Amino acid sequence: MTDVSTRAVDPSYVTAKPVNPAGLPTAYEHGGRLTAEGSSVDPILVEIVQGTLASVEMEVETAIGRTSRSPMIRDAHDFRAGIHDRQLRKLTGRSYSALVHPIVRDYPIDEMREGDVFFHNDVYESEGGIGHLPDLCVTVPVFHEGEVVAFVQAFGHHDDIGGAVPGSMPSNATTVYEEGLAVPPIKLWDAGVPNKSALRIMTRNSRMPDSLAADLDAECSACLMGARRLGELFERYGREAIETAFDAILDTTTETYRREILSKIPDGTYVWEDYAEHDGVDEPQLHTQRITLTKVSDAPADPEMGRPAGPRLIIDFTGTSAQAKGPINHCGDYVGGNFLKKWLAPILRNLADTPERMAELDVNEGIVPLIEMRFPEKGTLLTPIHPGPTNARTFVILRLLGVLAGVVAKAVDGKMPADQETIRYTGVYGKDLDDNDYLMREVLGGGSGGRYYADGEDTIHVVPDSRNLPTEFTESRFPFIVERLGLAQDSGGAGEFRGGLGYEKHIRMLKDAHFMSIADRSILACWGVRGGKAGMPFQVVIDPGGPDEREVDALADAEEIKAGQLVRIRTTGGGGWGDPLARDPESVVRDVVWRKVSAEAALRDYGVVLTGSADDGTLGFDDAATSAERAGRAAWSKDDDAFFDRGPGYASLADGAAFAEVDRV
Repeated sequence: MTDVSTRAVDPSYVTAKPVNPAGLPTAYEHGGRLTAEGSSVDPILVEIVQGTLASVEMEVETAIGRTSRSPMIRDAHDFRAGIHDRQLRKLTGRSYSALVHPIVRDYPIDEMREGDVFFHNDVYESEGGIGHLPDLCVTVPVFHEGEVVAFVQAFGHHDDIGGAVPGSMPSNATTVYEEGLAVPPIKLWDAGVPNKSALRIMTRNSRMPDSLAADLDAECSACLMGARRLGELFERYGREAIETAFDAILDTTTETYRREILSKIPDGTYVWEDYAEHDGVDEPQLHTQRITLTKVSDAPADPEMGRPAGPRLIIDFTGTSAQAKGPINHCGDYVGGNFLKKWLAPILRNLADTPERMAELDVNEGIVPLIEMRFPEKGTLLTPIHPGPTNARTFVILRLLGVLAGVVAKAVDGKMPADQETIRYTGVYGKDLDDNDYLMREVLGGGSGGRYYADGEDTIHVVPDSRNLPTEFTESRFPFIVERLGLAQDSGGAGEFRGGLGYEKHIRMLKDAHFMSIADRSILACWGVRGGKAGMPFQVVIDPGGPDEREVDALADAEEIKAGQLVRIRTTGGGGWGDPLARDPESVVRDVVWRKVSAEAALRDYGVVLTGSADDGTLGFDDAATSAERAGRAAWSKDDDAFFDRGPGYASLADGAAFAEVDRV
């Protein structure tokens, strides 16, 4: 076996061209092993190290959550921490994180000092790790005996970093210059001394300067604390032992995914695509994200690229649409797609033998050698050219999760979950009751897709540990009342296993304000698979049932709301899995009792004829009538029907077509 102990995984990282706009060199080694392959390691020490890494990462996140100030960070928990080794490999697998690559690219490791804190949020200078400017990232090197041995990093979505609209996410932006202050990698703290000038520039550009300053202080302090904790680990066991354990942790991930996950995908090539529906500038249209997935079981070793012999997935994005005028672009084609590999890999865990086993599988740098990514030329949704806008890039990277799930579903006869859309930004801003400026922005989740063994989950958030804002907090701070927060009935796609439900939230304004929304899936729905139906799309209605009732576009920056008016928000339901006519009628009755499915939908979508009433506890179903009703309907057929159901909105953007060519198997 080839020894790659001193090699970077991909030489193209080292020879990246051109140099960055600051004229700094882009050559930096990373990705290779820390110890020689086959080095002996104490398995007990590996467990200790792995547990310590998870503990430190959790401690960093807990410290940020308890000491930050903005609702987006403190309450919604829209931030992540990560731990990386000196070869810039992500060691922890609780969640995704940004990359250390841009820091080491611009600041050589051997020039770093204890107490240094690096900062960046420039999308085009982040090597693909930062998707939009509100995501601010701090990075702290870990030292042992005077040398850098690891990195602790945190990045989170902050309330405001300037730009054309409050919240720094203008829905109709055509350049990054409208989206806020872009900061390339800088040294924010120098040997423990904060750079007050840089901090002043950033806070001066924010509409929420106090919150921004407090959040940055919380993140810097938490990462410095995490660096001290990791330094103690190296001091206790020694650098050689710890680095051997690091390699062992990543090797285990590589081998586990090779044996338990990739082996489930038959060799061959599979193609599927999905779409974002609008970009905020052009009229709604199908913005395509396409994946051609090739699975090879016996790929030869590729030492030049750091890839071992054996199973490999090749993900080719050729066929993805051209760069959008509006802000739905994502810079994915940097360092071989390193960020996207770790972003997409959790989808593959659905192939694990059991849900319990799936929950045990981390995604760290160990999955990177198993995936090869091929990108189209510059100028697409995934390869945008500066200064293309990116603030709504969630439309693309969330959709890619579904595209990978869909293309794998074609390979494994549908044994993957149906679609979900679990991030959208909604909010209000204006003057509060004391006539002070305020901004309330919230990330609301949605229902997850049905699975071949279970219904989808209700109101989940794809960002781990993130959540909606507590009503008690928002009502005490902002001039509105939350009149309802519950499940959106009938929002989950019908299926043998139903899609999870989205949120229904009602906000009554106490003072004139403006509503904002950055959301997709308002025309196109979360698709169902193998006979399952699509879920209900996203919808916002102002003054429902009133004289000024109107539906708000999913991309809106400043929709006026009058005092006393209600805003009704319904988020997406997950797609269904399997033919709804195969669903157990008892499960349908239960859903009606729980108010997840209406009585009308029980008959319309599932062919279940109900009896009795949910109000008095007598609800049931007529077995004979239900059997007759279902017998009179056509069952789903894999040979005759599309494998995916995109919902009625697809036809409106596809010249009347009910499904795409790639939707058949």
